[in-house]
Amino acid sequence: MLDPYFSATKLAWLLDDDPGLRVRAEAGELAFGTVESYLLTRLTGVHGTDATNASRTMLLNINSGRWDADLLDIFKVPEALLPEVMDNAFAPIPVRRGLLPCEIAVSAMIGDQQAAAVGQGCFLPGSIKSTYGTGCFVLQNTGASPKTSTHKLLATIASRIDGKTTYALEGSIFIAGAVVQWLRDGLGIIDDAAKTEAIAAALDHNHGVYLIPAFTGLGAPHWDPEARGAILGLTRDAGKEHIVRAALEAVAYQTHDLFEAFAADSGARPKTVRVDGGMAANGWLMQFLSDILEIPVERPRVIETTALGAAFLAGLGAGVYSGLDDIKSFWRLDRRFEPAMKPELRKTLLAGWFEALGRIKSSD
Repeated sequence: MLDPYFSATKLAWLLDDDPGLRVRAEAGELAFGTVESYLLTRLTGVHGTDATNASRTMLLNINSGRWDADLLDIFKVPEALLPEVMDNAFAPIPVRRGLLPCEIAVSAMIGDQQAAAVGQGCFLPGSIKSTYGTGCFVLQNTGASPKTSTHKLLATIASRIDGKTTYALEGSIFIAGAVVQWLRDGLGIIDDAAKTEAIAAALDHNHGVYLIPAFTGLGAPHWDPEARGAILGLTRDAGKEHIVRAALEAVAYQTHDLFEAFAADSGARPKTVRVDGGMAANGWLMQFLSDILEIPVERPRVIETTALGAAFLAGLGAGVYSGLDDIKSFWRLDRRFEPAMKPELRKTLLAGWFEALGRIKSSD
C-alpha cells in the first residue's frame, strides 16, 4: 500500500530495489493499491480502486479511464499488479464474514476533494467548491471532457458514475488551517483556533501586516517549492492581533490567486463558490473571502462535506438515492456571504499581498 501521491515513482523504486518483488509482481502474486484499494481488498477480497484515486497514481489515462500502457512501460509496472478501476458508486460488496460484528457492505470509494464536491452538489460544469482544512483545495467541475490547464492547475477526474466520467480542474494551497495551528502551537499567541474570528473582527484594518504561510513552499498557481514563509509590514504599532488577522487574510489571498487561474483557464469568473471544511465555520474569514473574490460565498449547514459526499455515494450504490439530482436536493444553505468591501480597499489590500509575495518567491 502506498499513499495516493507520486505512487508510480515509489512503486517503480520498490520493484527495482528488490528483483524478487518484480518477479512476484509479474507473476501476479502481489497487489498494489492506494489506501482505499488496500481497505477494500482487506475487507471484501476484491482488489479494486476508484477512478478518482486511480487518477492520482500517475498510471491512469484519465481520458480512457484505464491503466495507461505507455506509462506502465515507462515506470516498468506490471499491469497484473494493479487493481480494477471502478466507479465511485457501485453495487454493494459484502465485507467478509467474521471481520466485523455485523453484516455490512462497501458501495462507494472516492478521493477526499472529489467527495467534498459531491457533498456540495457540484454536478454542473462551472460549479466550484473550496475546502478549508489543513490546506485548501479548490475543485471546479469541467464536464464530460478533460480540460488542460494553461495556468498551472491540475486536470483530474471528479467522479465516475454509471460508467460516465466527469472531469474537474483542481488547485491546491499547501497551508490554510495549518497556519492557525502554527499560531496556536508554534507561536503560542492564541490558545483556541475559534478565537481567531473575534480577534480579526476587532481590528479595523490589517495595519499593513501580511503573513505568507509558505512553510513548505507555495502551491498552485505559483508552484514555488523554494519559497519560505514570512511576516511583512511590521511596525511598533503592530501586535499579535495583527499577525492573527494576517494569517486569516492569507488564506483568502491565496484563494484569490487560485480563482484568477480558474478564470483565466475557463474564460469566465465563477459566479459563486461553496465552501466547506473546518475553517468555513469562521464567519469573519468567509466574509473577507467573499470581499476579496468579489463573489458570493455559500456555506452549507454541513461543513464536513467530504464525509457527507462519501456517504451520499454509498447510498447511491446501495439504492438509497435514485441519482445525483436526488443527492443534490439534500444540500442546505447555512449562510450566504455577499461582497461588501469598497473596491478601492480591495485593490489596496491585494496590492500589498502581491508585493509581499514578490519578496518571498524564489523566482518570478
